[in-house]
Amino acid sequence: MSFQQVVRLNQERIGPLLGKKGAVKSDIESRCGVELSVDGETGDVTIQSTKLTVEMTPFKAVEIVNAIARGFSPRRAFRLLQEDMMLNIIDLRDYHGKSPSTLIRIRGRLIGLAGKSRRLIEELSGADVSVYGHTAGIIGTQEEAKLASEAISQLAAGTSHRSVYNMLQKARTRAKMERMILWEGQKLGP
Repeated sequence: MSFQQVVRLNQERIGPLLGKKGAVKSDIESRCGVELSVDGETGDVTIQSTKLTVEMTPFKAVEIVNAIARGFSPRRAFRLLQEDMMLNIIDLRDYHGKSPSTLIRIRGRLIGLAGKSRRLIEELSGADVSVYGHTAGIIGTQEEAKLASEAISQLAAGTSHRSVYNMLQKARTRAKMERMILWEGQKLGP
């Protein structure tokens, strides 16, 4: 069974996909067992695998390329190779239409002054967040991605930063308590 998929990148994201002397491209190809063909004119990246495969590695290669296309660094995008990691893309135009000024305002709310808002979302949810173009990308476990998505959705809809940070902090505290209870249960067990 062969696999082929095309992903379109902005011209400015081709450099991070290729890396110095093609190192990132080669790394994706070797780790995922695929071949990448990059068209520098159109930004189309063809991901193909001719090997018989039952593994999800070609699909992971697509996710990695999509993550890089959405503004993630290759180092962060390679987290997707871990089995429990996922990529979630949120289209910010869904919140207030296609108005350029509204999109700029929403991106500003998500990034914050000197990146503070994005950094806090990452710290409190555990997920990696990238705001690029008209999208917000999230890399994390299912729980981390769900929490970060909720925070981004609330901020994009106009909820105050304080309310969103409080929600994230409560969720983080609840998760710590659940882990502590599990740990104590294992400690007291047979």
